[in-house]
Amino acid sequence: MTSLSLKQAVSLAAVLNLAYFGVEFVVALHIGSLSLLADSADFFEDAAVNFLVVAALGWSARRRAQTGMFLSGFLLLPAVATLWSLARKFFAPLPPEAVQLTLTGLGALAINLFCAFLLVRFRHHGGSLTNAAFLSARNDVVANIGIIGAGAVTALTRSIWPDIIVGLAIAAMNLDAARAVWTAAREEHRAEA
Repeated sequence: MTSLSLKQAVSLAAVLNLAYFGVEFVVALHIGSLSLLADSADFFEDAAVNFLVVAALGWSARRRAQTGMFLSGFLLLPAVATLWSLARKFFAPLPPEAVQLTLTGLGALAINLFCAFLLVRFRHHGGSLTNAAFLSARNDVVANIGIIGAGAVTALTRSIWPDIIVGLAIAAMNLDAARAVWTAAREEHRAEA
């Protein structure tokens, strides 16, 4: 893993995120999980971010900073998807299947831990874009621990609330990551102007 270049590491993270997006999305729809649906949207967003990072590596610092500012808006999409899913959840207040929720969360945790360790050494090499890729993977590790916990609590209580609370927490983390990327990209843009 240490011999991978920045481009190879981010490309690998992009492919893994896109693949697990499909897994998590299907399971989320099958078991009716808000937290998995929010996290699957986040996997899709992470894949898009990583593909964008790979494309932008050869660009000028100013153009990368502009892309970083655009990207910060893109990071808001999972939060919007979560809120939309939350509204739908109240019309069908059934708890998700706890074992599938937990197992899918464990798979997501494994993918995100791998991606976070893969990207941590590159987080400052490409400015706000590579930092966005790392922050996304890091935040997702925390989210996945929450999903696993939600699965355990749901198994005990058969309540919809653990899934909802974790879904909203994932949305809040995405909002914070968007703010961090916007701030860094804006500073890079000012430095280049």
